[in-house]
Amino acid sequence: MQVVHGHTHVPITARSAAIALGNLDGVHLGHRVLLNEAVAKGKTLGRPSGAMVFEPHPREFFHPHEQHFRLTPLKRKIALFEKLGLKVAFVEHFDQHLAAMKAEEFIERVLVAGLGVSHVVIGYDFYFGNKRRGNPELMAQAGEQFGFGVSIMPPVAEAGEVFSSSGVRLHLAQGDVKGASHMLGENWRVLGKVVGGAKRGTGMGYPTANLPLPKGTALGHGIYAVRAHVDHKRHDAVAYLGTRPTFDDGMPVLEVFLLDFDGDLYGHEMEVEFIGFIRGDRKFASPEELVQQMDVDVAQARAILAAG
Repeated sequence: MQVVHGHTHVPITARSAAIALGNLDGVHLGHRVLLNEAVAKGKTLGRPSGAMVFEPHPREFFHPHEQHFRLTPLKRKIALFEKLGLKVAFVEHFDQHLAAMKAEEFIERVLVAGLGVSHVVIGYDFYFGNKRRGNPELMAQAGEQFGFGVSIMPPVAEAGEVFSSSGVRLHLAQGDVKGASHMLGENWRVLGKVVGGAKRGTGMGYPTANLPLPKGTALGHGIYAVRAHVDHKRHDAVAYLGTRPTFDDGMPVLEVFLLDFDGDLYGHEMEVEFIGFIRGDRKFASPEELVQQMDVDVAQARAILAAG
């Protein structure tokens, strides 16, 4: 997949694309309607299809001291774009200059002069430009003025619930990884590098690979059935996220126990795919009682993973 950073030096092979436009955090089922429309328009027009995203996320730029839960880092987002059939990812750096740019100027300088877009796909609630004064109506008018097509996609909902990034975050905060996966169209994943720990799990017969989560990650504490992807191999696993109340009530770290695995993963990059929630975090009277519960948790995780 072709990745283009910025709009001032766009290769000829990426110009005149049909693009979906937005932050697209999570690449959930609502986003996929936009992306599929861009792919379809690209094929109809005989142009490449793409998506434009903003880095850093505008919310991170405007509120740098607040923790923002990003569902999909850029690397993962681009991989999902490619999986959906897009040919180009346009990554636009979000800085003070872009934040101050009027909506009309963004259309003329970035979309028209920079990318030479043939078609733009946006959601019904997409606002852009300085003070968010740009809206779908303005984009449609600009399309008529500059000669590019515009598709404005309605909300995507099921049983009265609109698919949204905030909705996915809410499910994850409650530990409802199945609900989040339903909105995303696939299982939610988190990526990290294995770090050293206190080795308590090893002493109890459950050695874990410890992953610090990205800042802002708001996942419900507890035990999960997961699959761990490391060194191009997939392993069934059990993951714990919590403060270890039986021991130290410390900072939360994701601890992953790979089933039927023996090896040292320190320093390796691991991607953890969340399949099902097993139970919430709680304090045990003793390490022995905790081990007994872990035996039960592992058996339940095996059953969940075997079922799908």
